[in-house]
Amino acid sequence: MQGNRNNKLGTFGGVFTPSVLTILGIILFRRLGFVIGSAGLTQALLTLFLATLISVLTSISLSAIATSRRVRGGGDYYLISRTLGVEYGGALGLILFAAQAISVAFYCVGFGEGLASIFQQSEWIVRIGAITAVLSLFALAYAGTNLAMRFQYVVMVILSFALISFFIGSYKSWDESMLAHSWNAGTETLPFWVVFAIFFPAVTGFTQGVSMSGDLKNPTRSLPLGTFLAIGLSTIVYGIAMFALAGSVPLEKLATDYESMRQIAVIPWLIDMGVLSATISSGLASFLGAPRLLQALANDRLFATLTFFRNESNTNSNPRRAVVFTGIIALVTIILGDLNSIAAIVSMFFLVSYGLLNYATYVEAVGASPSFRPRFRFFHKHASLAGVALCGLVMLMINPMASAVALGVLAALYHYLRWSAVPVRWRDSRRAYRFQRVKAGIREIASELEDPIDWQPHILAFTETPTRRERVLRVAGWIAGGSGMITAVQLIQGDGASPEIRKQCKEAEQRLSADLDQRNIDAYPLVVAAPDLRIGATTLLQTWGVGPIRSNTVLLNWHDSHDSKREPNLSLWYARLLQRAARLEQHVVVLDADEDWEKLECAKPEKRRIDVWWFGGDSSRLCLLFAYLMTRTDEWNEAKICLLVPAPVTEHKKIEINLRHRLTELRIEADIKVINVDEKTAMYEHSTDATFVLLPLRLEGMKILHPTGGPVDELFRTFPVVVMISAFGDVKLHVEDENSLDSDLLSSRSP
Repeated sequence: MQGNRNNKLGTFGGVFTPSVLTILGIILFRRLGFVIGSAGLTQALLTLFLATLISVLTSISLSAIATSRRVRGGGDYYLISRTLGVEYGGALGLILFAAQAISVAFYCVGFGEGLASIFQQSEWIVRIGAITAVLSLFALAYAGTNLAMRFQYVVMVILSFALISFFIGSYKSWDESMLAHSWNAGTETLPFWVVFAIFFPAVTGFTQGVSMSGDLKNPTRSLPLGTFLAIGLSTIVYGIAMFALAGSVPLEKLATDYESMRQIAVIPWLIDMGVLSATISSGLASFLGAPRLLQALANDRLFATLTFFRNESNTNSNPRRAVVFTGIIALVTIILGDLNSIAAIVSMFFLVSYGLLNYATYVEAVGASPSFRPRFRFFHKHASLAGVALCGLVMLMINPMASAVALGVLAALYHYLRWSAVPVRWRDSRRAYRFQRVKAGIREIASELEDPIDWQPHILAFTETPTRRERVLRVAGWIAGGSGMITAVQLIQGDGASPEIRKQCKEAEQRLSADLDQRNIDAYPLVVAAPDLRIGATTLLQTWGVGPIRSNTVLLNWHDSHDSKREPNLSLWYARLLQRAARLEQHVVVLDADEDWEKLECAKPEKRRIDVWWFGGDSSRLCLLFAYLMTRTDEWNEAKICLLVPAPVTEHKKIEINLRHRLTELRIEADIKVINVDEKTAMYEHSTDATFVLLPLRLEGMKILHPTGGPVDELFRTFPVVVMISAFGDVKLHVEDENSLDSDLLSSRSP
């Protein structure tokens, strides 16, 4: 929403004027005396201090973001969406638009009440006056910002004369003894948070200038300067007005008579003009801000139903369709009548926006992104964090139910945007913030002693051929069971510094990433080029990871290649790769699933069985751990685990009792089947009807053997889908008992 540069607004007209005229509104002229009379001057000043503190903290955050990035149209919505992301920004933008549109009705009703107080107390005068005000403001907003801004200058003049009339009258009526008795309201004092809730809407106008960000010549300069000038001037006016009222009118009268300011003024009718002009100016500021916020939402195409309100073709890009819609909402709200029931929720929406604006700035600061370079020198991240806490506290203290409703609406819209999969078209600061959290987490992990019971699988899954890639990646996801990290690795032979090989790597990584997304596999793609694939794989096993997070498990298909040049020496090459992985202190996991994968896919979840062959030792324990982790996944949560234990016939009963006791301690549900160890290779036929088999693997020199010593190829004809595992190091299964299965009599027969 760029518009014509000649029609852009400066600091005074675009930020300072709308903000001041909204702050110095109906509360100043019609409710300030009630606040002082009901609570006493002490609580009134404390109320002013707390409200101003929220304004200042939020303005500091606003200034930091405004001086760190190019600010476009949309105000709070733009700043938050470009920091916290599309979900928070879109959700907040929509509720802020609704709050501002309804605020137009509030201010116009205030205008109607001002008319009724001048002429006569009549409900129909209030309604007619409010509707007339809406139609008048609609005409000004529809005509464009230039005419509206000129009108606001007229309002500023009237407001200034009204305040001068009041201050001169209070000077003439000043009584120091009356001021001395006004510090406390006595026994009739209202609770502080009730008084604060009445007063707080007075300061919600300090971000009105932000809503005009798309119409500013230099938002980076105008937003901080105009906002702080507006807050400073309005705080001074409210502070002087509080002392003036407390020193001129008894508290009892202030608490019951809304006309106290008019009665003090030297020219009473100027106060009436001030009330009318203040309400009109506040309504106009909302009438200018709400449509621009809606247009910014439409331009970002977050909600399909809002595309009608996108940029229009008129010269100064005035959002006329959004102006019409805002006017309709205001008229409907007035016609519905009682606004008090939703007033608290609307106030909560503004507080939510202030809290999120502070939080967005805190995220930017903590993220420490190199692109976050605020030129506002008074900014500090703890000021933003204090703003978040203060907004949350005030929301809870004013109205917990209204706070819950506002946060509930925000959460519902957030999840809608998250589920609707809206494409992100801009950079936000969440990445930098999360990166800092990751760094802090890695430092904390590094400072703690590593223990085997805290082990999680960090798997490097080698996927050389696309035809078998899906299987190895799915198995990686199963045995990880939602823990640890999985990296899908593809090796490319060649010089990684050459442009051609770099292009191949980039294309391969894109294909690999697409495969992971298509199959919804929680893994990260990695393509590595090396002149010698064996050396490249070895280097990768040594270097993958950061800090204490290192790869600890290698997963690959059995003989995952059909390269004719390598086929004659493939077994030797493969055995060397597994040996290197073991020497580099990696658990080795080998998958064979060519012929039986379709049978696994067709097996019903409740009919699936995972066979774990138990020979004692770390490899058997790792097999059992992976089987348990598999049952934590959706595809295997109904499967049964069967522990098959080869043992002499004379020890069957003893072993079964001992293992059942151990499994109970481990909190792993599994059936136990003790098999005669004398059956040799034939004993493996007990797993022919299983769905998935986990089997310890032996690496002896360049030989790859099954647990009882024969070549693993002999078993592939017997088994269904099989995963063979060779563990390195201590594998713990039990948390409380450090000895666990290590003291089990079966571990003495570890191969």
